[in-house]
Amino acid sequence: MGAAGSARPDRRTATLRIRRVLTTRRGGVSRRPYDSFNLGDHVGDDPRAVAANRARLAAGLGVRPGSVVWMDQVHGTTVATVTGPVTGPLPATDGVVTAIPGLALAVLVADCVPMLAGDPQAGVVAAVHAGRRGASDGIADRMVEAMVAAGARVGSIEVLLGPAACGRCYEVPAAMRDEVEAALPGAACTTGRGTPGLDLRAGLSRRLRERGVAGVAVDKRCTITDPELYSHRRQAPTGRLAGVVWMDAAGTAGRPS
Repeated sequence: MGAAGSARPDRRTATLRIRRVLTTRRGGVSRRPYDSFNLGDHVGDDPRAVAANRARLAAGLGVRPGSVVWMDQVHGTTVATVTGPVTGPLPATDGVVTAIPGLALAVLVADCVPMLAGDPQAGVVAAVHAGRRGASDGIADRMVEAMVAAGARVGSIEVLLGPAACGRCYEVPAAMRDEVEAALPGAACTTGRGTPGLDLRAGLSRRLRERGVAGVAVDKRCTITDPELYSHRRQAPTGRLAGVVWMDAAGTAGRPS
């Protein structure tokens, strides 16, 4: 998907640097209950405020607004590969991969897990939305497969799991916990109240390590308890924070060539 972009740079002469950013509620123009840096365009916020916030995000990243790739996330396992800027959100997509420096890949969350992955040697990055259904259905595997198809090596992929509902707070029925655990071992847990719970980041981390990735880092902030973050479980309606990953090529200042 996406328009044709610049050819992949020669890895012998270009030094690629992978950048990852996680936003918070601060720094935007949205009004309550979306205050203030809401980046979700599907939650009922004023579209003008969302557009202004997205423009601020692009400026802060040092990329053109049209170089940020967004997704229409549906809790599925579709992972698309883009080779250039895309007009509008990728339809029915929960993961996006690119090997093009300067393209910023964005994932929106407000309790689900944002996965930001990159192979700094091959120059391939991915942004993925992993909710309960997507994580159970194998979106972590689909991400790795799409990155390998784009030129990455599994053993060189580094993944950051961003802020999400933590296991101490993510309470679910026992049957649901057991169902998710069967599909994503390591996700089952007990909440701080002693009830059945899910720790999706624990399950995803285990799965990714089993796949042989180079490393998995976890941002342990909990969206439900941290007022600086958006949480659909804590307060609905609410906004969405973004996880963004992109590559800088030496001398490009983060912009496509």
